[in-house]
Amino acid sequence: MNEATRRFIEIHANDDVHLLALKGSKDPDVDVPLALTQIDGFQRARTKLPTWARTPGIVWPPHLALEQCSSEQTAQYKARLAGVGHRFVDLTGGFGVDFAAIAPGFIDSVYVEQQEDLCNIASKNFKTLRLQRIKTICADSTRYLQTMPPADLILIDPARRDIHGARTYSIADCTPNLLALKETLLEKAPRVMLKLSPMLDWRKAVKDIGPHQVSQVHIVSVNNECKELLLLLETDASPLQLVCANDGTTESFTQEDLQHRTSGYAPAAAGQYLYEPNASLMKAGCFAPLARRYGAQPIAPDSHLFVSARAVNFPGRRFLIENISDLNRRQLGKALHGLCRANISVRHFPLGADALRQRLRLSEGGDTYIFATTRADGKHIIIFCKKEK
Repeated sequence: MNEATRRFIEIHANDDVHLLALKGSKDPDVDVPLALTQIDGFQRARTKLPTWARTPGIVWPPHLALEQCSSEQTAQYKARLAGVGHRFVDLTGGFGVDFAAIAPGFIDSVYVEQQEDLCNIASKNFKTLRLQRIKTICADSTRYLQTMPPADLILIDPARRDIHGARTYSIADCTPNLLALKETLLEKAPRVMLKLSPMLDWRKAVKDIGPHQVSQVHIVSVNNECKELLLLLETDASPLQLVCANDGTTESFTQEDLQHRTSGYAPAAAGQYLYEPNASLMKAGCFAPLARRYGAQPIAPDSHLFVSARAVNFPGRRFLIENISDLNRRQLGKALHGLCRANISVRHFPLGADALRQRLRLSEGGDTYIFATTRADGKHIIIFCKKEK
């Protein structure tokens, strides 16, 4: 990068990238496409990778690579999960965020990436971040795996897009194919960490890989949005443990917990507390052990909402139920009297949130929270709540 381009980036670091693209630069020495990539990357990283964004000299990759990389928060989570050891290998290095977080815990670390441009960018950034005892290799991960020396931990984040750029969610459709490589991976390292799409069904993923080879499943959410599904494979896998992480809080479930069945359902009533599990728990679907652990009963099999007479420290959002109505026009009219705005969520209900909002003639927002769901007896209900702090 020449000096003119560097100065352009510094001057316009906080400017609108789209306007900059239209204006360009009067200085012919400025590499405008490169500058725009760096400015756009820096602006996106301020939220996703704040420490990197505060580090002078970081080179940002094209938009797709930055979009697909881990956030700083999820990378640090993986670093804690990885722990310490002698040798760590990241077979799908990408932009290098996970590698940079995990590598300091190991005596030697190897970054592998088949895209030469990404490999060059990561190599420069690792020097800027002052990572030590590392090696960067530009190679196909599958080929490198066959001949690499043993390691303590392997991280692999397979590509989740097909040749046409469409997203894929099945393990067998990822590149490289984890099902074809799992035996070799476990031959090369006693612990293998798989980073998968949060859209994947974790139970099916464990079944596809082999339940006796998966020791831990981690569902990681940030700001109550599910971001990653991590599977830890081990040569001597212990009984499965499921961990739901959400902004620093975790809930762990054992194999025994996962076998619990719901003992019953409780119809919601005014004066009760209503709970909505956080995103990781919603993804996990372990509602029976959750009810048993916190003493809150589910409203219905598919409502994914819980109630209790007394307030409990439930992992998710808590509300105080003020009123409940069915879809009877008269009863619903009384419940809606004077209400202009509300936050609406639907759980196992015949109408979507937007359709229900139109039917109730309510605007978005305000202090009232409405949950539309179906009771265990099949009756549709509207629950009016206020959010608890």
